[in-house]
Amino acid sequence: MIDLAEIRLQEGESLENALRRFKRKVQQEDIIKEVKRHSFYLKPGEKMRLKQALARKRNRKKARRESGE
Repeated sequence: MIDLAEIRLQEGESLENALRRFKRKVQQEDIIKEVKRHSFYLKPGEKMRLKQALARKRNRKKARRESGE
C-alpha cells in the first residue's frame, strides 16, 4: 500500500498555512527521500560500491576529527 501524506483544510485556515503544514508532513515522512531512492535502479554491485565509498568518507571524516582534538 502506498502511504500518501494528507492534510485536511481547517476552518478559516489560509491555503498558505495548509501548504506549509503539508510540506512539513511530507518532509517528516521522508516521502521525497523514498521517491529519489526509487527513481532509478542501481545494480547490486554499484549499490555496494556506493555504500563502501560512503563508509570510507565517513571514516576519513572521523579520523580527521579525532586527530584534530
